[in-house]
Amino acid sequence: MQSEFARRFGLEWPIVQAPMAGANATPPTLVGAVSGAGALGCIGAAYMSPTEIAATCRGVRDLTNRPFGINLFAPIASPPVPSDVAAALARVAPAHAALGLPAPTLPDPPAFTFADQLAAALDGGAAFFSFTFGLLPLAAVDAIKARGLYLAGTATTVEEAVALERAGVDAIVAQGSEAASHRGSFAGLFESSMIGTVALVPQIVDAVTVPVVASGGIMDGRGIVAALALGARAVQMGTAFLACDECGIAPSYKDAVLRAHEDQTRVTRAFSGRPARGIVNRFMTDVDRTGAPGDASAILPFPYQNRLTRALRAAASAQDRSEFLSLWAGQGVRMARRQSARDLVRRLGEEMGEVLRRLAISDQRLANS
Repeated sequence: MQSEFARRFGLEWPIVQAPMAGANATPPTLVGAVSGAGALGCIGAAYMSPTEIAATCRGVRDLTNRPFGINLFAPIASPPVPSDVAAALARVAPAHAALGLPAPTLPDPPAFTFADQLAAALDGGAAFFSFTFGLLPLAAVDAIKARGLYLAGTATTVEEAVALERAGVDAIVAQGSEAASHRGSFAGLFESSMIGTVALVPQIVDAVTVPVVASGGIMDGRGIVAALALGARAVQMGTAFLACDECGIAPSYKDAVLRAHEDQTRVTRAFSGRPARGIVNRFMTDVDRTGAPGDASAILPFPYQNRLTRALRAAASAQDRSEFLSLWAGQGVRMARRQSARDLVRRLGEEMGEVLRRLAISDQRLANS
C-alpha cells in the first residue's frame, strides 16, 4: 500500500478524495476528515473566488495538519458569446418558474480570473495541486513548482497523458469513462475519449514515466486493489465520498446517490455545456430532449450554459429540489454508503487488506496444487 505516491504525502492508504467542484461538495469538514483519516482530501476550487479559496484552505488547516490538495480548471479560451440565446433561455425557463425564480438571463462572467484563483491556491497551504480540462500555462506550472506543490493533470486518453507529462506534471489522473462529473478531455472529441478505467489505466501506465492515479468507477477496496494491479500508484474517488456525513451537498442529492443504480447515470451538457456524468433527473431530461424547435442552440457552449444554470442550481440546492440539481455521480453509484469520511477511509483500508489476503490464499493454493 505504501507506493511512492502514498509516501510522498505520508498517506496510510493510496486514496485521493476527488476535488468535486460546486454544490459545497468539498467543504473543509470533508477535506479535513479525509486527510486526517490517512487519505488525501482535496478542495474543488474551480468555481470559488480567491476569498472563498483562502477561507476554505484556512478551514482545512484548522482541522488537520496533514497534507491536502486543491484543484482548478485549466484556463481555456471561451468561444464567442452566442448571438442568439433565446432557445437556451426558453429551455431553462420552466425550471426557473418551478423554483420561483425570475425569468432566466445570461449572467456576466465572474470578476476574478484563473490567475487570481491560482494566487490564492498557492497561498492556501495545499501540498497537492491538480487540474483538468487541458494544459496549464507554463508560467502557472513554474509558479506551482516554485512553491513545492506536487502537480497532477487529468487525462482521458494516452495522447493527453503524454502531453501532460511533457508539460511537466508529477502525476497523471487517468479518468475512465465511468467517472462522475465533467470529462477532462482536451485533445479530441469526448465521444472518442470514453475509455473505461480498466482499459485506460494500463495503457497510460505504459506510455508515461510519472505515477498514474486511477479514477472512475472505484468505490471499494476491490476496485482500489484492481487499480493498483493495473499499475496505478493511487486512486481518486469522488462518488463514494458524496454520501459522507461531512459532504455539504443537499440532502436530496445524497438521497439520490444512495438510491441510484449503475444504469441511471448519463453524460450530459445540460448543466454546463461540457460533457459531464450525472444521475438522470427532470432537468437533464427536459434540456437534453431532441426533436423540438430550437434544439441546435438550446444548450450553450461552456462556460455560458454553466453561467445560465447557476441561479437555478443554487435555488434548487437551497430548496432541496434534486430534480433541478446537477447530480454528478459515477457508474459505481450503487455501491455508495452513508457514513462518516473517517469510517469510509477505514472501511476501504480494511477491504483492501481482505482482498489481498484472499489473493494470497488463492495464490498459495495454486502453488500447492
